[in-house]
Amino acid sequence: MLQTNTSAQKTDFYINGEWRHPLNARPIAVINPATEEAYATISGGSAADIDLAVAAARSAFDGWSRKDASERLAYIEKIADIYEARMQEMAVTIMREMGAPIKLARESQAFVGLSHLRAFIRAFRAYSFESVPDVTQADQKIVHEPIGVCGLITPWNWPMNQISLKVIPAIAVGCTVVLKPSEIAPMSAMLFAEFIHEAGVPAGVFNLVNGEGVVVGEALSNHLDIDMMSFTGSTRAGAAVSRAAAAGVKRVSLELGGKSPNIVFADSDLPAAIQRGVTHCFENTGQSCNAPTRMLVERSVYDEAVTLAMASAATIEVGNPASEGDHIGPLVSELQFDKVQTLIGKGIDEGARLVAGGLGRPEGFNRGYFVRPTIFADVDNEMTIAREEVFGPVLVMIPFDTEEDAVRIANDTTYGLAGYIQTGSPERAKRVSRRIRAGMIQVNGTPRAPGTPFGGYKQSGNGREGGKWGLDDFLEVKLITGE
Repeated sequence: MLQTNTSAQKTDFYINGEWRHPLNARPIAVINPATEEAYATISGGSAADIDLAVAAARSAFDGWSRKDASERLAYIEKIADIYEARMQEMAVTIMREMGAPIKLARESQAFVGLSHLRAFIRAFRAYSFESVPDVTQADQKIVHEPIGVCGLITPWNWPMNQISLKVIPAIAVGCTVVLKPSEIAPMSAMLFAEFIHEAGVPAGVFNLVNGEGVVVGEALSNHLDIDMMSFTGSTRAGAAVSRAAAAGVKRVSLELGGKSPNIVFADSDLPAAIQRGVTHCFENTGQSCNAPTRMLVERSVYDEAVTLAMASAATIEVGNPASEGDHIGPLVSELQFDKVQTLIGKGIDEGARLVAGGLGRPEGFNRGYFVRPTIFADVDNEMTIAREEVFGPVLVMIPFDTEEDAVRIANDTTYGLAGYIQTGSPERAKRVSRRIRAGMIQVNGTPRAPGTPFGGYKQSGNGREGGKWGLDDFLEVKLITGE
């Protein structure tokens, strides 16, 4: 088992190509969620620190944006190679900071960051920054140019996934950036900054300032020298970023929450569909914005599906993140633990039938933010647990009668990030997938390929991350005539 009690002092920020002391250092403890003990210390920044980072990014922008695309690509390739060589280090860092079991941290959390990196390299090589939209009007040219200095705010739940999805396309197309990672899980971002430095990326292209959202995030969002904000997190926080950014009329790209439906039709392979749905919902201890947290089941097989879901939940083990295996770990923080407990209690109070899990820690745990994998049956879509994003290992099961009924319930949410369909009918899959108001639909467990667009409808945000769509997000479109 890996050791988890080592401590680290990472109190500097990465600004203009070097590690610098904060102007007014305020220590923030980084808590290991499996032990509830601080294992590292970072600094909370201030608006003055953001001013320095933005000034460095602004100064670097002209030179970086004018480099040949092949030069920028070469830096990205170096970052990818360094990342790959230090993958285990990244996995251990993520395990400690947010409680992901080491196998998940290595094979999913750390790996997905590198996977996005490689996908962006492929997309960048194929990207056309200039084109003639109509061959009959050859004097009309469309040019894609970097938008400028970008503020990036990333979350704690999939830290390297989101850092790669923002930093890499931004600097690839010629933007410069200031990153504010989550103060709850900042250590992977600090390690990533080491990768950037080791790759020799010019000073000012990438900058990192730690701190709380209400201080550093606010200063970044309303800074007049920031041209674009890209944010991933809760819908409430995303709205705050948009309000702060509005005064400067800057572009805002948001990847927010979800309450994704998983529609299980009677003609599906029911045991496989239920097992897949339960496992996916509980992956990463339920802390994924696109988790299939609402399982809608056709009534004729509903009772069987509930029995199968109970059996699947019984196979989900909770364990120490430092131990190898397929178990789930703790939630990321005390705040998250308390939120999930409150919502489980709400489900019980509102009359949902608890068929697995429930309140409190799993047996054998008296510390750490561990929770019991929980399933509610006979849920009405108006219940709190069907409306609010729990962000924990909590699945709700809702019966439906007809295809029309399933579509109505699936779309009856303020969110629209993802949707999942389980059916043995290709015609139904095609029909229903086009009626679900969500940015990503997965049929019968088919995974999303690297380089495909990630993002949603409604209060799940705007813009798309990944592949050529991720590059598009950081580019302006210019028309030149008569050239």
